[in-house]
Amino acid sequence: MKLIIDILDLIYPHFCCTCGKRITKEDELICFGCRSELPKVKFSDPANNELTDRFLGKYSLKFGISYLYFFKSGITQTLMHKFKYQNKPELGVMIGRYLGYEITRVGFSDGIDMIIPVPIHRKKLRKRGYNQSQKFGSGLSEATKIPMQIDLVIRTIHSESQTHKSKEERERNVSDVFQLTDQKRVVGKSILLVDDVITTGATLEACGILLLNAGCKELSIATMAIAK
Repeated sequence: MKLIIDILDLIYPHFCCTCGKRITKEDELICFGCRSELPKVKFSDPANNELTDRFLGKYSLKFGISYLYFFKSGITQTLMHKFKYQNKPELGVMIGRYLGYEITRVGFSDGIDMIIPVPIHRKKLRKRGYNQSQKFGSGLSEATKIPMQIDLVIRTIHSESQTHKSKEERERNVSDVFQLTDQKRVVGKSILLVDDVITTGATLEACGILLLNAGCKELSIATMAIAK
């Protein structure tokens, strides 16, 4: 079996998604060197950190966690660009697993009933082929064994990209664009809401308010990265 794998690796070589260096199948998308350089966020206090600070005065969180820092022209930006725009959904699943193992190890995932990914509009889904938050959530679900619900929150309005908008523009751009499909499944539940990158937090704020107003018992947030 190993011989067959080695032969296939010679015919169809794998390359690191960040530096382009040739890697083995066991390296899982990025090489050891790039993995060691990932700007991981330290989350010693899950209830009081850079992510939760962005929701002060909005609503309270059970915990908030991001796996990586996002710097312009940094390794995280390279990963996120390939993940979102170069058809590399497996990168999101990989980061989800990495974070899932971490939060399970320290007990942050205890008591969470479900994972809900921030939805994208069906037009964007058709264009991209996948919801990046859902891919990240699937990795989290795999590692934590928490079920993911992809049909509870839908995006009803196709709004413009958030990338180059100000904080005020982002907030206007996501107000009233999400809808809950079944409130009964949310009432009394502890929910982990997940997204790819948090900047101002406008999208997560809108989704979170929807869930809390529907009767969600407690809300937590996890993202692949947090913009500095």
